[in-house]
Amino acid sequence: MKGAGGMTKRNNKVIHENNKYNRGLKSYAREHRNESTKAEIRLWTELLRNKQMLGYSFLRQRPIGKYIVDFFSKDLNLAIETDGLTHHDEEVVKNDLQKENYLIENGYSLLRFQDDDVMNNLDNIRRAIESWINDWKEKNGL
Repeated sequence: MKGAGGMTKRNNKVIHENNKYNRGLKSYAREHRNESTKAEIRLWTELLRNKQMLGYSFLRQRPIGKYIVDFFSKDLNLAIETDGLTHHDEEVVKNDLQKENYLIENGYSLLRFQDDDVMNNLDNIRRAIESWINDWKEKNGL
Protein backbone atom coordinates (compact mmCIF):
# COMPACT_ATOMS: atom_id res chain seq x y z
CA MET A 1 0.00 0.00 0.00
CA LYS A 2 1.53 3.30 -1.11
CA GLY A 3 1.67 6.09 1.43
CA ALA A 4 2.92 9.65 1.71
CA GLY A 5 6.54 10.60 1.18
CA GLY A 6 7.46 7.85 -1.28
CA MET A 7 6.97 5.15 1.32
CA THR A 8 5.27 1.80 0.90
CA LYS A 9 3.82 -0.29 3.67
CA ARG A 10 4.18 -4.05 3.23
CA ASN A 11 3.50 -6.59 5.93
CA ASN A 12 3.24 -3.73 8.45
CA LYS A 13 6.79 -2.64 7.55
CA VAL A 14 7.54 0.79 6.11
CA ILE A 15 9.85 0.53 3.11
CA HIS A 16 11.58 3.38 1.25
CA GLU A 17 10.56 3.39 -2.40
CA ASN A 18 13.33 1.59 -4.28
CA ASN A 19 15.86 2.23 -1.50
CA LYS A 20 16.38 5.89 -2.42
CA TYR A 21 17.57 4.89 -5.90
CA ASN A 22 18.88 7.96 -7.72
CA ARG A 23 18.28 7.63 -11.47
CA GLY A 24 20.41 10.72 -12.04
CA LEU A 25 23.49 8.72 -11.05
CA LYS A 26 22.68 5.69 -13.21
CA SER A 27 25.17 6.45 -16.01
CA TYR A 28 27.86 7.40 -13.50
CA ALA A 29 27.27 4.11 -11.65
CA ARG A 30 27.57 2.22 -14.95
CA GLU A 31 30.92 3.92 -15.57
CA HIS A 32 32.06 2.82 -12.10
CA ARG A 33 31.05 -0.78 -12.86
CA ASN A 34 33.10 -0.67 -16.05
CA GLU A 35 36.11 0.77 -14.19
CA SER A 36 36.04 -1.45 -11.10
CA THR A 37 39.14 -1.96 -9.00
CA LYS A 38 40.71 -5.42 -8.75
CA ALA A 39 39.42 -5.69 -5.19
CA GLU A 40 35.85 -4.83 -6.26
CA ILE A 41 36.01 -7.41 -9.05
CA ARG A 42 37.33 -10.07 -6.70
CA LEU A 43 34.75 -9.36 -4.00
CA TRP A 44 31.99 -9.42 -6.62
CA THR A 45 33.03 -12.55 -8.50
CA GLU A 46 34.10 -14.65 -5.53
CA LEU A 47 31.64 -13.65 -2.80
CA LEU A 48 28.69 -11.50 -3.83
CA ARG A 49 27.57 -12.30 -7.38
CA ASN A 50 24.70 -14.74 -8.06
CA LYS A 51 23.53 -14.93 -4.43
CA GLN A 52 26.78 -16.60 -3.34
CA MET A 53 26.64 -14.88 0.05
CA LEU A 54 24.22 -17.04 2.07
CA GLY A 55 21.64 -16.74 -0.71
CA TYR A 56 21.36 -12.93 -0.59
CA SER A 57 21.34 -10.82 -3.74
CA PHE A 58 23.78 -7.93 -4.10
CA LEU A 59 23.94 -5.15 -6.69
CA ARG A 60 27.12 -3.43 -7.89
CA GLN A 61 27.64 0.34 -7.86
CA ARG A 62 24.17 1.15 -6.57
CA PRO A 63 23.09 4.82 -6.38
CA ILE A 64 21.52 5.65 -3.01
CA GLY A 65 20.59 9.27 -2.54
CA LYS A 66 23.48 11.38 -3.79
CA TYR A 67 25.99 8.57 -3.27
CA ILE A 68 27.03 5.38 -5.05
CA VAL A 69 27.88 2.37 -2.91
CA ASP A 70 30.16 -0.37 -4.23
CA PHE A 71 27.73 -3.18 -3.34
CA PHE A 72 24.21 -3.18 -1.94
CA SER A 73 21.72 -5.79 -0.77
CA LYS A 74 18.11 -4.61 -0.81
CA ASP A 75 17.02 -7.52 1.38
CA LEU A 76 19.55 -6.69 4.09
CA ASN A 77 19.68 -2.90 3.63
CA LEU A 78 23.43 -3.46 3.64
CA ALA A 79 26.03 -1.45 1.73
CA ILE A 80 29.57 -2.75 1.32
CA GLU A 81 32.45 -0.48 0.39
CA THR A 82 36.01 -1.33 -0.61
CA ASP A 83 38.60 1.31 0.17
CA GLY A 84 41.90 1.69 -1.68
CA LEU A 85 44.87 3.95 -1.09
CA THR A 86 42.95 7.09 -2.06
CA HIS A 87 40.69 6.56 0.97
CA HIS A 88 43.56 7.73 3.21
CA ASP A 89 43.43 11.20 1.66
CA GLU A 90 41.92 13.75 4.07
CA GLU A 91 39.24 14.95 1.62
CA VAL A 92 38.24 11.38 0.69
CA VAL A 93 38.03 10.42 4.38
CA LYS A 94 35.73 13.41 4.95
CA ASN A 95 33.50 12.38 2.00
CA ASP A 96 33.45 8.75 3.19
CA LEU A 97 32.27 9.91 6.63
CA GLN A 98 29.49 12.02 5.08
CA LYS A 99 28.41 9.05 2.96
CA GLU A 100 28.48 6.74 5.98
CA ASN A 101 26.43 9.18 8.08
CA TYR A 102 23.87 9.57 5.29
CA LEU A 103 23.47 5.81 4.95
CA ILE A 104 23.12 5.22 8.68
CA GLU A 105 20.68 8.14 9.11
CA ASN A 106 18.53 6.58 6.37
CA GLY A 107 18.41 3.12 7.92
CA TYR A 108 21.19 1.37 6.02
CA SER A 109 24.09 -0.60 7.44
CA LEU A 110 27.61 -0.30 6.07
CA LEU A 111 30.61 -2.59 6.03
CA ARG A 112 33.99 -1.23 4.87
CA PHE A 113 36.96 -3.32 3.79
CA GLN A 114 40.42 -2.32 2.65
CA ASP A 115 41.36 -3.35 -0.92
CA ASP A 116 44.48 -5.03 0.43
CA ASP A 117 42.39 -7.22 2.76
CA VAL A 118 40.06 -8.20 -0.09
CA MET A 119 43.05 -9.19 -2.22
CA ASN A 120 45.01 -11.02 0.50
CA ASN A 121 42.50 -12.13 3.17
CA LEU A 122 39.29 -12.96 1.31
CA ASP A 123 38.38 -15.73 3.78
CA ASN A 124 38.35 -13.16 6.60
CA ILE A 125 36.16 -10.86 4.49
CA ARG A 126 33.78 -13.75 3.84
CA ARG A 127 33.58 -14.55 7.56
CA ALA A 128 32.97 -10.87 8.44
CA ILE A 129 30.08 -10.55 5.97
CA GLU A 130 28.60 -13.92 6.98
CA SER A 131 28.84 -12.94 10.65
CA TRP A 132 27.07 -9.63 9.95
CA ILE A 133 24.29 -11.42 8.04
CA ASN A 134 23.85 -14.05 10.76
CA ASP A 135 23.63 -11.32 13.41
CA TRP A 136 21.09 -9.47 11.25
CA LYS A 137 19.00 -12.64 10.82
CA GLU A 138 19.03 -13.27 14.56
CA LYS A 139 17.98 -9.67 15.33
CA ASN A 140 15.18 -9.93 12.79
CA GLY A 141 13.95 -13.35 13.94
CA LEU A 142 14.93 -15.15 10.74
